[in-house]
Amino acid sequence: MPTKTLHIPTPDGQADAFAVHPDDGSQHPGVLLYMDAFGLRPVLEEMAGELARHGYFVLVPNVYYRHAPSPVLDLPEHIGEDVRSGIIGRLMPLIEAHTPERVLRDADAYLRFLTSLPEVSDGPVGTIGYCMGAVLAMRTAAAHPDQVAACAGFHPGPLVTDAPDSPHRQLSSLTAEVHIGLAEQDMTPEARAELEQALDAAGVGYTTEVYPDTVHGFTMSDTDAFDPAGHQRHWDRLLPLLDRNLTTD
Repeated sequence: MPTKTLHIPTPDGQADAFAVHPDDGSQHPGVLLYMDAFGLRPVLEEMAGELARHGYFVLVPNVYYRHAPSPVLDLPEHIGEDVRSGIIGRLMPLIEAHTPERVLRDADAYLRFLTSLPEVSDGPVGTIGYCMGAVLAMRTAAAHPDQVAACAGFHPGPLVTDAPDSPHRQLSSLTAEVHIGLAEQDMTPEARAELEQALDAAGVGYTTEVYPDTVHGFTMSDTDAFDPAGHQRHWDRLLPLLDRNLTTD
């Protein structure tokens, strides 16, 4: 699947992005894939390519675009535990600068761009996110209930906080079916119960699941956190979710 570079107009500039889709001349359902904290890199192209092989047009924006185009940092080919904390420390100011207000402005722009592309079919889209991207995927789905029919987050960042604008407090308008795939230490039982209560109140179909023997980042094959069984389980949950909600065949 060929990867192409795109530039998405936003209220704050232009977000660089890449897209992968079937090269068959047909239209396909759109999927907005939000990166993890480490940013755009080959492993995300591989994951987008797998989705494209299943019939989706996948758009992956650089959410750090306000600071620099991708690659924002010069990452090693493999992110080991010996360098992970140092890299996260350098990225933390960018993560903290990506406020909920910016997330929602960007989500508007990303969805407008995605759904206007000639290769993307009419109908609902999906949002997917990894690590901090899971939070962005959930906020996007909640803010666009008329467009987003499927939402998935894996080894998510904080979905339940004490803040008034915590993601779990913004779900009243949500209509998407949701799957949250958790590493064993990603969420306390109390936080998981709060999230599920909010999803229950929204009246949507959802699953939250702890993937056995995994640590945060288990889907990312370029890190020490990678777990092959957890990675496969994530596909086993994600692909049916998208198929149920985005395809009509």
